[in-house]
Amino acid sequence: MPDIPSLFGGSRADRFDDIDQFVPEHLPDPDAFLDGHRVLDGDDHVAVHRVARDLFEDRGVYDVTFGYNLARLNLDRRHPEAGFRYAEDRDDPSILRAEFTPTTPFCPQSKTLTVGAFRAWNGLADRHDYDRVRVRVAPMHQQADAINAELDAMDAGDAQAQAETNDSTRVAGAPAGERDDEAEPGAVSLSEEFEAALNRLSGEKQ
Repeated sequence: MPDIPSLFGGSRADRFDDIDQFVPEHLPDPDAFLDGHRVLDGDDHVAVHRVARDLFEDRGVYDVTFGYNLARLNLDRRHPEAGFRYAEDRDDPSILRAEFTPTTPFCPQSKTLTVGAFRAWNGLADRHDYDRVRVRVAPMHQQADAINAELDAMDAGDAQAQAETNDSTRVAGAPAGERDDEAEPGAVSLSEEFEAALNRLSGEKQ
């Protein structure tokens, strides 16, 4: 799409930082959810946010007010105190914490956007290196407590589902390619039973 000049002067490109730039003065400060954890900056922040952009694009996580992929809010110079900041959990670096600061304390989309971000990150877990991604809205939002309580419940449910999946995988049997040397003597495999049944049917038809 050609770059169209803004009515207020300058082009669209003039209003956004590049996706490969880390510009702290155009980003929100880390708040309570990231406090005490390893906050990502520089290239680490850029790498994670590029993944966020791709995941949000695939799952349709768009800010309808501005009409763009939610990840672009980080780059929008008109809103230097809004967007995402990230941190790796201090006790478990395989968990990423993502804190979203909306443009205003009354942003009506905050719940939809944070829930959408949570589902994009954890629903496409094969697209990144984290075991889980926890998402919260910054406390400046008027409904932060209620929104974060719902996200907290989703986070707990996601962790439980993952644990149950891991348990069921372990119970299901030995990993592919390994023999079960502890099988009961005389045990017959399903393929052997199937072959025997075919032989019986063949004998009955003769």
